[in-house]
Amino acid sequence: MSEAKQQNTATRGGAVWALVITSVAGFMAALDNLVVTTALPSIREDLGGALDDLEWTVSAYTLTFAVLLMFGAALGDRFGRRRLFLVGLTVFTGASAAAAMASGIESLIAARAVQGVGAAIMMPLTLTLLTAAVPAAKRGMAYGIWGAVNGLAVASGPLIGGSLTEHVSWHWIFWLNVPLGLALLPLARLRLKESHGSGAPLDVVGTVLASGGLFGIVYGLVRAPIDGWTSPVVLLGLFAGAALLAAFVRHGIHAENPMLPMRLFRSRAFAGINAASLLMFLGMFGSIFLLSQFMQGVLGYSPTEAGLRMLPWTGMPMLIAPVAGYLSDRIGGRPVVAAGLFLQAAGLAYYALTVAADVSYTAQLPALVISGVGMSLYFAPASNLVMSSVRTHEQGIASGSNNALREVGGALGIAIMSSIFSASGGYDSAQHFVDGIRPALWVGAAAVAVAGAATLCIPRRRPTTDVVQDARPAPVLESA
Repeated sequence: MSEAKQQNTATRGGAVWALVITSVAGFMAALDNLVVTTALPSIREDLGGALDDLEWTVSAYTLTFAVLLMFGAALGDRFGRRRLFLVGLTVFTGASAAAAMASGIESLIAARAVQGVGAAIMMPLTLTLLTAAVPAAKRGMAYGIWGAVNGLAVASGPLIGGSLTEHVSWHWIFWLNVPLGLALLPLARLRLKESHGSGAPLDVVGTVLASGGLFGIVYGLVRAPIDGWTSPVVLLGLFAGAALLAAFVRHGIHAENPMLPMRLFRSRAFAGINAASLLMFLGMFGSIFLLSQFMQGVLGYSPTEAGLRMLPWTGMPMLIAPVAGYLSDRIGGRPVVAAGLFLQAAGLAYYALTVAADVSYTAQLPALVISGVGMSLYFAPASNLVMSSVRTHEQGIASGSNNALREVGGALGIAIMSSIFSASGGYDSAQHFVDGIRPALWVGAAAVAVAGAATLCIPRRRPTTDVVQDARPAPVLESA
């Protein structure tokens, strides 16, 4: 075999291993976003807790995940992406075991928060490690597979969580991560190549501002239905959080090496896809959080039955997302992502129109299918748009910021839509639950529709990764 063929074979082998390792790691992190949703009734029965406690079993993970993602990406750029990937994977695996052994709701929430720290270090590095290992011409398909696995994990969390809860125990939704993590650690050490970013100083100030700001806002939203919107604690959380986030934006404009340079948002492509990602996850996470409880608490399905009946929505990414990645290579990501978001919004709106205390599964099915197709069209092309909207050495920042905004959207979606649900309905009767979930679903549909509009603001062109003189990425026209 010639030297060139040997090099090509080695490159392909490295790319395949990178795709497998990063996809499985991404699956673990993405799965834990919503894996507890169908287990919430069992967790409440076993460990106790009110509605706000149940929200925190989800939000403690998504919030720490969100606020530390960009810091995790910066750590990888500075100290080595493979090295920090291994650190994040170790923390995530250990925290999963701690969550499985939790004896009270407080200890479960604490373990979920530590899980989020591990995921925040690990998750953004999956995309940068994959990008470094796969040739540019093949990245669309690689992102498609990566996006399919991650999208399936996010949306199939209710099915996996429900099945394990009903047939084994809710503890096993966390034990599941342990053998996967232990298997990935030696593979990642041996098969992934080390790489570094710019090596810029770590932005501790930016991390503190973003963390404090997001925590204040989410805390205020979670407590508002319980304490009232005029409660001093709620107002303090909302206003202090908003002030800290404003300071974070100012810091990103003026600091020498901020974790999220605000100049990146001068690019319509970067600003558009990140706004779309935040709003998409806001509508999707909040909807799945409530619908999984609606199927069990109102319609009387078991956890497994609820998860199975959501498969037309949750299982669709495995079928369609790779095709969406291919289409994004052929026609560009903008039209594919926009179509997906508008379909997702239509699915949620359809659900809001048909939801009732005695609604049949047949009546729900069109909403589930439309939502599933829409979500599938979004995931893979969105990743491609993010990574192509910045220059090569900024891809770590781009990956971290986009994943952070997705998780922020998820945390806000659960908090906002639960607040709307509590204001209009409750758990005391089936009709009262429907009265609460209907306006929440309308808000979710509106948020995703605005996300589709934000995608249409992305120019019909794709930025190049070549080095340019201007601070912004230099764009080139997409091929027809």
